[in-house]
Amino acid sequence: MNLIEKVSAVWNSFLGSTDIMIAVLASIAVFTVLYYYMIKFLFDNNSGSMVMLLCFSMIIGAAVLSFVENINSAIYLIIPAMFIIAIMVLYSVEIKRIIWAHKNSKFTDIKHGDGISYDEERIQKCISEIIRALQNMSKNDVGAIVVLSTGNVPSQILDSGVRLESDISSELIESVFFPKTPLHDGAMIINGTKIVSAGCFLPLSQNVDNIPKDLGTRHRAGIGVTETIDVISLIVSEETGIISIARAGKITRYADSEALKKTLAHYYWQELESARK
Repeated sequence: MNLIEKVSAVWNSFLGSTDIMIAVLASIAVFTVLYYYMIKFLFDNNSGSMVMLLCFSMIIGAAVLSFVENINSAIYLIIPAMFIIAIMVLYSVEIKRIIWAHKNSKFTDIKHGDGISYDEERIQKCISEIIRALQNMSKNDVGAIVVLSTGNVPSQILDSGVRLESDISSELIESVFFPKTPLHDGAMIINGTKIVSAGCFLPLSQNVDNIPKDLGTRHRAGIGVTETIDVISLIVSEETGIISIARAGKITRYADSEALKKTLAHYYWQELESARK
């Protein structure tokens, strides 16, 4: 009997045996917990290395196989492990966001809507000021990253730049990103109607295979922060002046004024509804 036939026989016995089914489901639960805390450990130590995760998998696999006596028992454990690894790969972005949210929930010192007043006139002014700044920087090939947050950006990101707590204006946004100024290489964080911080360092996207090769570090940072936190990034390329919108790890390029208005309107009306609750 070859390996495929053995796997098939084990699978059939799994479907027909309650005890085996419970054992495999228990294995899935154990592997899920192990991998969750392993990935959390990697992020807590600023390491997203898949090599470390692979080494961890090999160690767990070797430890498990050392306790089994036959191929059937090994398959009962290997199948759940493969299932969990597949889930981790397919939903890596979502898992990263959950871990970051859990890790940073108690370290985010700017709360949703804290000290921020919302009214339609002020919201429209904020939208107009941001769009004007982005378009002016686009015309002059000035690079920029503006992150639209809901008070959920971790303190370590905010503190990597300079705290501003300023009202939104196109002049201030453009002056921050003016070439050779101290803060121009970092990201600006906006929370509602306030510019919270500028010159901030963002986590880079590790999903390099799905990012166009002509996009550099600024775009990787703008995309990366949306992979781990529920925010929107507005990115201006200093090489081409192209404006891009990134959210949930995906980027949309060539954003015109209508696309920006739609994105900002959705962001601000969502903020307004939350502030009213």
